[in-house]
Amino acid sequence: MQSLVTTTWLADQLGASDLILLDASLHLPAANRDAEAEYTAGHIPGACFLGLSNLTDTQSSVPAALPRADQMQDRLRTLGVDEGSRVVLYDDSALRTSARAWFMLRRAGLKNIALLDGGLGKWRAEGRAISKDVSEPAVSNLKVEQDDRLVRDKAAMHANIGTGAEQMVDARDEGRFTGAIEDTVHGLAGGHIPGARNLPFTKVLHGDGTYRDRVQLRALFDDAGIDLDQPVVASCGSGVTASVLLFALHIAGKDDAALYDGSWSEWGADPVTPKKTGAAA
Repeated sequence: MQSLVTTTWLADQLGASDLILLDASLHLPAANRDAEAEYTAGHIPGACFLGLSNLTDTQSSVPAALPRADQMQDRLRTLGVDEGSRVVLYDDSALRTSARAWFMLRRAGLKNIALLDGGLGKWRAEGRAISKDVSEPAVSNLKVEQDDRLVRDKAAMHANIGTGAEQMVDARDEGRFTGAIEDTVHGLAGGHIPGARNLPFTKVLHGDGTYRDRVQLRALFDDAGIDLDQPVVASCGSGVTASVLLFALHIAGKDDAALYDGSWSEWGADPVTPKKTGAAA
C-alpha cells in the first residue's frame, strides 16, 4: 500500500478484512465544530473514529503533548488495529489532521499506514457513499513500543539554536511567524524560534486538499531555505500542522525529519526562550 492513496483506490478496497479506516478529524475551538458528532452524522463506510482530541498526554507539561505508549496501545487495540493491518487515515479538517495521526502511528511502530489524498472533502465531492453505521471492530492485542528518535523537546530545540545541526521549518502562516499578528490560536505574541524558516503548511497542498507531488514539494522546501540532504525539525503552533510538513517531506523522499512536540504553544509561552520577529534570516 502506498502512503498516499486515492479515493478510487479506497473505494475499491472498502470491506477488505485487513483494512482499518480511521477518521482522524480534529478542529480548532474557533471553528465551532464537533468532529465526533460530524463522524456520527456521516462518514466513509467502515470507518471508526480515532478521537485525536483526547489522544494526548495530559501528564505532560507540554501543551497537547503526543500520547504515551499505553494510551496509543489502548486506543489502537480498541479500534482493532494489529501488526498486519493496513491503516488508512482521513480527515475533514482545515488543519489536515490526518497527518498528525500518521506521525503518531509511525511513532507507535506501525508500518503500513496511508493518508487518503483530499480526505473526506474529496470523497464527498465525488458523490461517494456516506454511512451512519458505527463499526465495532474486534479488540486486538497490538503491542506498542514508541520510538521517540524523531521527537524533539524544548531543551533540544534550545541547544540547537546557532549550531546549524538541525534546520527548523515552521508550518504556521507568515503573519504569526513574523510576528506581524498575534498567535490568537494559542493566546501568544507572534514570532518564531531563532534560525527557523517558514513554509506555511497550506502551500504543500492543492486547493482541494490533495498533496503536491514530489518535485513540487522539494522545490517548495528549497525555496524556503531547507536543504533536504540535512537534518530537519518541523514545528507549528502545537505540533499538528507541522505534521503536514512532515508528511510532505515523506512524499519528497525524506523520512528522517523530526517534530518539535511543544512547538510555539510551549516555546512562545516561556519568557526565557529566545524569540525572533520579522522574516527568516
